[in-house]
Amino acid sequence: MGSGKRALKVKFILPSLKEASDPHLRPIKYSLFPPLGLATLAAYLSDEDDAVIVDEHVEPLRLDDMPDIVVIQVYITNAYRAYRIADHYRSKGVLACLGGLHVTSLPEEASVHADAIFLGPGEQTFPTFLRDYRDGKVERVYASTAGRTLDRIPPIRRDLIRRSLYLVPNSIVVTRGCPQHCDFCYKDAFYQGGRGFYTQRVDDALREIDRLPGRHLYFLDDHLLGDRRFAETLFEGMKGMRRLFQGAATVDSILRGDLIERAAEAGLRSIFVGFETLTPENLRRSNKRQNLGRDYKAVADRLHSLGIMINGSFVFGMDDDGEDVFRRTVDWAVEHGITTATFHIQTPYPGTRLHARMVQEKRMLTRDWNLYDTRHVVYQPALLKPEALKEGYDWAYREFYRWRSIAQASLHHGTLKHQAKHFFYAAGWKKFEPLWDLLIRARQLTRITPLLEGVLSKVSRASVMKKEQLREFESLVVLSSAVPREAMMVEESNLAGK
Repeated sequence: MGSGKRALKVKFILPSLKEASDPHLRPIKYSLFPPLGLATLAAYLSDEDDAVIVDEHVEPLRLDDMPDIVVIQVYITNAYRAYRIADHYRSKGVLACLGGLHVTSLPEEASVHADAIFLGPGEQTFPTFLRDYRDGKVERVYASTAGRTLDRIPPIRRDLIRRSLYLVPNSIVVTRGCPQHCDFCYKDAFYQGGRGFYTQRVDDALREIDRLPGRHLYFLDDHLLGDRRFAETLFEGMKGMRRLFQGAATVDSILRGDLIERAAEAGLRSIFVGFETLTPENLRRSNKRQNLGRDYKAVADRLHSLGIMINGSFVFGMDDDGEDVFRRTVDWAVEHGITTATFHIQTPYPGTRLHARMVQEKRMLTRDWNLYDTRHVVYQPALLKPEALKEGYDWAYREFYRWRSIAQASLHHGTLKHQAKHFFYAAGWKKFEPLWDLLIRARQLTRITPLLEGVLSKVSRASVMKKEQLREFESLVVLSSAVPREAMMVEESNLAGK
């Protein structure tokens, strides 16, 4: 198994789930971001080694080659595909490694299909594995525990990423983990045994940002505002770089202090916010204490005042959710001008406290990992029938992304420019899936980047709408709500996807 000091051929693979390779229509969400985790691992190879990254969401995967090592990233809904790929390469004598969230949650399951598995973040385990491989003594399990750090890690191998295949090739991660500990999130399992939240050095993060062309960035961090000191220094360093960026943060971090204003000044134009539920008892039960007692309306108002669009996350099927939860949630999101919404059916992932409780209460309905995509019901809800939960989830997507709902939510903003920005961003995201599919197949996604940057550009607060402008815009709203769905080439099924 050893290779001495010769150059290695290493193939990094991100397998896709079936929907992502559908020959009829591929949702844009699978072509958003390149696999940064694999590009991060590839940076630990030597200059002489030959590396390739294949993201099966955006390009075909050939299986007739013979690399020395395949490294496969596994999440729950691609697990079966990942296992088949690993089994195939092992049958040919290629050393197969598996890592990722699902592997860390269920190592016994994954190890059946691998020569080596990586548990937890890979910045410590993968370099150790490479040394062992070159010395001919590969272990079966590499677990990340002590010594986790992002201090002076090698630059991500962005040269291995085919930028033209992604809508947002300028994605970046400057932290690891999350300081919160929600019962439904399996990041706690992924980071167990060591630090659960840590950051890069700010100068390293700024250096990585400086490497990226264009203006637009997307921070994929679970909580960009999680370390106030780090975030303050990062945003200060980004001022003057003329960047437009998107990211994610919690309700409490947006309301606390002036950090969100600093982010806006640095270029933040859109943010993912985990509202999750409007019911306090659901928050308590899921240990999402950072949302308890927080004024969601104040969050929306503060972000709108800064010209920041909101992608609100909401979960259906928590134990206090009855049949009214879908209408209440959609109405609240529309009334408070939420730009885009991501709805989820509660999904108890293996390795989480939520899953352990559901197993103890004998409420799990299936272990088919393909269904653990937050669009299917895999457990018995407390107050809803599984069919009602699924139907309500589908209804929420359809209702929130109706033309009338999009237009009504956009009117929440005080300027005509901001209203138009909201309307076209929300409509562009969910009403034109066939157009996105055409661009994906033609590999022309990068043509949309200037349009995206234009929509994300700062809205001037100076031009508040006049009454006649408001009436004109409302007339457009009425007309748009009357446009037949068929004329927009959108099928109901497309609206049901995240």
